[in-house]
Amino acid sequence: MTILLNLLLFIIILGVIVFVHEAGHFLLAKLNGVYVYEFAIGMGPKLCGFKKGDTEYNLRAIPIGGFCQLAGEDLDDDDAKKVPKNKRLQSKKAWQRFLIMVFGPVNNFLLAILLLFFIALVWGGNTMNPVISTVEKNSAAASVGLEKGDRILKINGHKITTNDDVSLYLAIAEPTKKNEIVVEKENGIEETYLVKPKKVGKGKEVSYRYGIGFKQKKTTGFVNAIVYTYKKTISMFKQMFITIGMLFTGGVKLNQLAGPVGIYSVVGAQRTAGIANILYLMAFLSVNVGFINLLPIPAFDGGHILFIIIEKIKGSPINPDLENKIHAIFLILLMLLMIIITFNDILRLF
Repeated sequence: MTILLNLLLFIIILGVIVFVHEAGHFLLAKLNGVYVYEFAIGMGPKLCGFKKGDTEYNLRAIPIGGFCQLAGEDLDDDDAKKVPKNKRLQSKKAWQRFLIMVFGPVNNFLLAILLLFFIALVWGGNTMNPVISTVEKNSAAASVGLEKGDRILKINGHKITTNDDVSLYLAIAEPTKKNEIVVEKENGIEETYLVKPKKVGKGKEVSYRYGIGFKQKKTTGFVNAIVYTYKKTISMFKQMFITIGMLFTGGVKLNQLAGPVGIYSVVGAQRTAGIANILYLMAFLSVNVGFINLLPIPAFDGGHILFIIIEKIKGSPINPDLENKIHAIFLILLMLLMIIITFNDILRLF
């Protein structure tokens, strides 16, 4: 029963995120007069659906992903179905195509912001101050002199404004070396500490602990909900920006990425923690989907935007057939990457 509940919740969370994303493309395509063949949630064989106007609305069997098929993405199909050229994506101005592509990720960001605001309004938010509330005895932090009440200002030269920043920069710090932590003591004096985390566990269960904790004050009310939403949104964006940057520089390895199986595992853990945690996970995943889709890689929304930018720089349209082939090739490569990530997710379960 637990497995079925987790699976159902997993499908609902991904379904909402995908629906919101594809709805962004769909609405802007319709507003700009682009012919939409199909709006689908899920991939693979069609389960059910209906047709209204020119567009089919379908639910498909594999509950991962979805798509909004626009005229212009398959030129042969456009010609066969005699779609007017003025209703094809390539016929639209650059700014129109840009809006159609960018509003998928924008919708994901808006969903995350609304969810965070709802969480803060109903269950309350947190102050997010980077002030140490607990220091474990005999921990790495205690051994160098870090104390309860210390406000962390910098970690390895990175400015700290929230406790999320602390978690982020300690997570990406080199665990086998001493890391520089600058704090403001309760008397206002700044101190610098070099802290090497303690290694805990063996084999795959190894982790590194600094031994510090943060207890945040709960905030309530409309104004505090806005403040929390602003701070948490900035924090999520910052985390994604740094993580993606490290992915390209090698700081994050391929086997550290999570796919559908990994997300399913997280969903199972969050289900028992309550509705607020589930909604927070949805917000976090929505930001992830938005950011990843903005990467300037063909087959992603960012790849389409990249071609629009190249077109404006060179001053003439890119051959649509060539562009579509490039997107198709990269889509195959991304599917192979997803298979590898899923395989790694499964290995981590055992």
